[in-house]
Amino acid sequence: MAAFDDDALDLYFIGTATVLLRYGDLVLLTDPNFLHRGERAHLGYGLTSRRLTEPALHPAELPALDAVILSHLHGDHFDRRARRQLDRSVPIVTTPHAARRLRTWQGFGQAGGLRTWENHTVRKGRSQVRVTALPGAHSLQPVLRRLLPPVMGSMLEFGRRDGPVALRLYVSGDTLLYDGLDEIVRRFPRADLAVLHLGGTQLPGGFVVTMDGAQGAGLVRRLGRPRTLPVHYDDYTVFRSPLEDFLSEADRLGLRERLVHCGRGQHARLGPGGGPPTVR
Repeated sequence: MAAFDDDALDLYFIGTATVLLRYGDLVLLTDPNFLHRGERAHLGYGLTSRRLTEPALHPAELPALDAVILSHLHGDHFDRRARRQLDRSVPIVTTPHAARRLRTWQGFGQAGGLRTWENHTVRKGRSQVRVTALPGAHSLQPVLRRLLPPVMGSMLEFGRRDGPVALRLYVSGDTLLYDGLDEIVRRFPRADLAVLHLGGTQLPGGFVVTMDGAQGAGLVRRLGRPRTLPVHYDDYTVFRSPLEDFLSEADRLGLRERLVHCGRGQHARLGPGGGPPTVR
């Protein structure tokens, strides 16, 4: 794969929260989920959810990866196909909880965990990305928080090797909207693009553990209205808040012009300077 000649970031939306990122000499993958339509993701404690969509790309079609950014260890974010088919030497930047399990149980020896606000820099050729772990909460209820795996958001700061930051990409991870996220915008006043995990994921008992449309739009407003790519909204039966919920609430809050409409199998190319991404 040829490197880009400029400071643009190319995002290829594969499905669920899986996005292939290419910047200069770097190739990254977020939350690898490659199950086929009809297969079930394991969510722990005997819970499963059936996939309703096909991924736009399969592991054998991936280019060589420089790192995987994994928000947490759930079956709709790191599934059995990823476990079997990804190169076990690829670095995985994730939570300490997920890193321990990936190293000891699944053989991914380069998995490393970041605590909130810690960072790790990945360099390749003339390019680099600094990954900072950000707050996230899969649930705000103490009992559920003990049962669900810890989750992190990520701020990815891309630039030339040892140079200034050219682009910032925020990836929410599977979080709900809560006041703890306000610290993100205080530490990172500007993000060029936010990738939001939506879907209003609902567990038995009616417990919602990811942002629904209203929460997602509320987070966009709290973050200072960055351009926003919604993901993670229609791929599994546990997702109960469709994309239309988010679009309607974004309209109500005057955010529609900030949205990036990039479906599965499409590319969004984001250049430095804050202009609108091109989608193809």
